[in-house]
Amino acid sequence: MKNVDIVSLTDFIASNKKASNYLIIKRIKDIIRYLGPAFIVSVAYIDPGNFATNISGGAVFNYSLIWVILWSNIMAIFLQYLSAKLGIATGKNLSEMCGLVFSKTTNILLWIVSEIAAIATTMAEFLGGALGIYLLFKIPLTIAGIITGIVTFCITYLQKFGQRIIEVIIEVLIGVICVAYAFEMFLAKPDWLEVSLHTLVPSIANGDALFIAVGMLGATVMPHVIFLHSQLVQKRNYKLNLNQKRHHLRMEKIDIVIAMNIAFIVNAAMVIVSAAVFFKEGVIVNSIEDAHRSLEPLLGSFSSMAFAVALLSSGFSSSAVGTMAGETVMDGFINIKFPIYLKRLVTIIPSVALIFMGVNPMKALIMSQVALSFALPFAIIPMLLITSKKEYMGDFANKLTTTIVGWAISLFIISLNAILLYTTFKAVM
Repeated sequence: MKNVDIVSLTDFIASNKKASNYLIIKRIKDIIRYLGPAFIVSVAYIDPGNFATNISGGAVFNYSLIWVILWSNIMAIFLQYLSAKLGIATGKNLSEMCGLVFSKTTNILLWIVSEIAAIATTMAEFLGGALGIYLLFKIPLTIAGIITGIVTFCITYLQKFGQRIIEVIIEVLIGVICVAYAFEMFLAKPDWLEVSLHTLVPSIANGDALFIAVGMLGATVMPHVIFLHSQLVQKRNYKLNLNQKRHHLRMEKIDIVIAMNIAFIVNAAMVIVSAAVFFKEGVIVNSIEDAHRSLEPLLGSFSSMAFAVALLSSGFSSSAVGTMAGETVMDGFINIKFPIYLKRLVTIIPSVALIFMGVNPMKALIMSQVALSFALPFAIIPMLLITSKKEYMGDFANKLTTTIVGWAISLFIISLNAILLYTTFKAVM
């Protein structure tokens, strides 16, 4: 009898272990099935504009602005979650909801600002892709810009075969950027005690540091992908009941946390490498070409190559995402359907024109990120107004705490921009 009991207990434990393993595998498969939308969005948080602002921040102000990356990332997670929730709850993207909720005049204003934001970010992303080609293959910047345009069209064309293909391409390119910067970090040998201190303790040295900090914020919290995320979740949001939508939102929250924290690590790595190499050696970096050129004598040829590969991957992936965002915001606000190729050209042409005009890419990248920071409230405020209303969101409407945090973020960004304007005009006067 005793032996029978032991055998029964062994079988019971084995069957429980098997059931537990099955549930774990099922859970992992379920998470993987939902991973993707936030990864597409996260590319905008590690685009070439981030290279420009993060390199400037690290080269001039050492590790002191890493905290900006941390807090920007926390805000980004919160805002992308709200965007995804809006898309899942309503079955529409943010621009479409704005078209239904606000007046025609308001929607025209929101449309204009959102298009400017999409063009500004695509400009940064195109410049990054073109610079990556130029640095790797010594192809003239104008031709490199045309190649970037062709690659962008090819990537966005693949949407025809399903969003999942785009998600996989973006995930691979993010992997390339991560590997490249892991290699850079290994060679740079940063002061980790200083890194930890400045990650946790905020400080702004002067007006120039504030300008770069606002650029970092604009480069990290992106208005155009707040609109885009609400659209991307629709592919997994077809004919779901309330419980299925709740499950979808839980899975998307995991997607957001994983993707955004990868973006945070990459952004922080950019500042850390720049501080550990350029600031430490007293190297003045006025352009991305300077950064690439300076890495070779300081860290070796493989380092400069890794930098160029990361920039190229960032430029290709983020220019495609910027173009997709431009497509999303163009239709919803004013309910006019534009041909898809026209929507892509409207976003791309100004970027190519800028390259042909010979504008300094580094300055253009930083200015584009500051412009994006000014555009942020025009994405955040409408989203907060809509997600706080039970009549639009049903059971997914924001709780009071969420609404308060959202408005606090908006006021913080608006205040930063006001301070930046004041210090800029004061310096000019």
